[in-house]
Amino acid sequence: MNLRKRTCLLVEFLALFVGAPLAILYFRQRELMFLVLWMGAIGLFYYIFRTKQGFTYLAEWNWRGAMAGLKAVLGRFVLLMPFLVLFSWWHRPEYFFTFPIERPQMWAAVMLFYPLLSVWPQEIIYRSFVFHRYEPAFPDARYAVGLSALSFGFMHVMFGNWIAVVLTVLGGFLIARTYRLYRSLALVCIEHALYGCLVFTIGLGAYFYSGSAWGR
Repeated sequence: MNLRKRTCLLVEFLALFVGAPLAILYFRQRELMFLVLWMGAIGLFYYIFRTKQGFTYLAEWNWRGAMAGLKAVLGRFVLLMPFLVLFSWWHRPEYFFTFPIERPQMWAAVMLFYPLLSVWPQEIIYRSFVFHRYEPAFPDARYAVGLSALSFGFMHVMFGNWIAVVLTVLGGFLIARTYRLYRSLALVCIEHALYGCLVFTIGLGAYFYSGSAWGR
């Protein structure tokens, strides 16, 4: 790939993955955030479908890859879960498990709809699109893992706190690595949903809630 093509890709990447989150942070409109997320996911997925020869949703969803990697994903989640729980208890004990205890119906709704309304479009953008679009520009696929993780973490600057950014960079690295190994959108959606639902359950959800960050 020549220098001009790489430069164009860099400008495009900065516009999509730096400019868009900063614009959402500037306007602080929840409706804009969901519009950009969903329209972005649909538009970028359509772009892959139109430009990637042989690309289909079933192949990208890839249940066979999901089944091959599910044991590793669940095992890692079980190992890391106690550390997240202890961190939540130590850092914000006043929020520890208060969401499911004080607002059980809302908590149940988040557990049900969060994977569909938030996880799926994010994985389309930060895993499917990032890898299909930018991985060919690097000599090693591991560079795409870093690009995916950093862009995924930077997206969370809109919540105005460092914890959301750090946790999502680390989580984004794990999820991007899973995608690189198994090429399964289904598997990364499962992995993302596991950690996301845990975060909202144990009291760290306030760091990922626009109403808390934007005072609405």
